Amino acid sequence: MSVTQPEDPLDDDVLVTRARAGDLEAYDLLVARHTASAHRTAVLLGAGSDSEDVIQEAFVKAYRSLARYRGESSFRSWLLAIVANETRNLHRSRSRRDGLVLRAATANPGSEIAEDDAVDAVLAGERRATLVGALRQLPQRDREVIVCRFLLDLSEDETVAMLGWPRGTVKSRTSRALAKLRGLLDGAEARHG
Repeated sequence: MSVTQPEDPLDDDVLVTRARAGDLEAYDLLVARHTASAHRTAVLLGAGSDSEDVIQEAFVKAYRSLARYRGESSFRSWLLAIVANETRNLHRSRSRRDGLVLRAATANPGSEIAEDDAVDAVLAGERRATLVGALRQLPQRDREVIVCRFLLDLSEDETVAMLGWPRGTVKSRTSRALAKLRGLLDGAEARHG
């Protein structure tokens, strides 16, 4: 008597295939599985209080782009690349918005500009706050590679796929970014005793 094993309904590849065929429940399972890492990615890359909007937009774009997902990397890496792109888009729009706010504040000196403490609210604790502060001081590409490799625990291959960089660039930028981050953390530790 032979026993056939049913397909693992929780395998990403199976869920992607089903979602491409119009199975919304399969895509809901993908969303449920990857929401936490997508949210963590958005927050750590600087989306802050806008992280929910970023990941919602990323999941919508991922669904619309499922036909273009080639499976060369994991679904998670592909999705996190979309989250990273949406976070970059947010930074660009924030920069434009902040420029307008600064110009308005200059025109009306009585108005105040509130600081964005969203990341500090999400990441509790002094050590995390120090780390996040140091990460924010890194250039964007250095921050992205550190977040991918060490905070999201992506493999080198997944980082290559997510960021769309050559392997050598990921390796060299990781090394340089770690050195910069160590210097920033050492400086923060010296200031705080």
